[in-house]
Amino acid sequence: MHRRFIDYLIISLKGIAMGAADAVPGVSGGTIAFISGIYEELISTISNVNLSLFKTLFSKGIKAFWQQANGNFLTALLLGIIVSFVSFMRLAKYLLEHHPILIWSFFFGLIVASIYFVGKQITKWNLAVIVCLIFGAAIAFYITTLPALATNDNPWFLFLAGAIAICAMILPGISGSFILIILGAYKTLSDALHDFDVKKIVVFAVGALIGLLSFSRVLKWLFKHYHNITLAILTGFIFGSLNKVWPWKRTLTWHTNSKGIKMPLLEESVSPFAFDGENQITIAIGLMILGFLTIFILERLGSKKI
Repeated sequence: MHRRFIDYLIISLKGIAMGAADAVPGVSGGTIAFISGIYEELISTISNVNLSLFKTLFSKGIKAFWQQANGNFLTALLLGIIVSFVSFMRLAKYLLEHHPILIWSFFFGLIVASIYFVGKQITKWNLAVIVCLIFGAAIAFYITTLPALATNDNPWFLFLAGAIAICAMILPGISGSFILIILGAYKTLSDALHDFDVKKIVVFAVGALIGLLSFSRVLKWLFKHYHNITLAILTGFIFGSLNKVWPWKRTLTWHTNSKGIKMPLLEESVSPFAFDGENQITIAIGLMILGFLTIFILERLGSKKI
């Protein structure tokens, strides 16, 4: 596929949007990849990482290897994701701590629009598609209501947590960081990163790598053989995740992060009029509309043949 510089610039912009989403616990960068039109290419590119790719490197050289690996696409996308994630993480942390209603309102509007744009890619509606959509929504909603397990730093558990979390990260809907909190691995991983515990970091990374390579192949196969069913389940995931990003919450339980700071863990959604505090409803609705319109811009970029 021949691409111009402007095409790779657009891919990097989509990566920036994905990185910004991944910086917010509860929002999946996979959702952004999906509605911006690069999801299936991303899954296909990841699933093509295998032994034959490295055979190409040794038999045909770096140029053939780079082309088979779709290296330009991955580089442009990862550059955007990394730059955005690192720069947006501090802003997201500040907003989540001081203006949670505002940031969740923006992402709520964004995800509502995503449901429409992902759902409209379903080319044929039937009973099986509807049942799968409801099933996906129910699973995602149930996940958002789960309490966290006790913290566990067993190496095998950390390996498994990495594999599961990375699957969530590439699925539209629930974020990987939220899954880590539910599994009880979030604090363990945060502590490992803070203390630079190489053993734990490597175990988690290997689990994540194996999970990513394995799950991407499953997704690629599902898109090829059950395209509409897969889209229906993913649309359901996004719909069910709305409970997580609803701006007005009542905290039921708390967890302590690696710095000893108490943060909300298990929350329930409440009406803005039943919210304990300033509901900021006018600004919140404005930000929901802004988030909704942002998806239209991303979808227009995604509709470009790049």
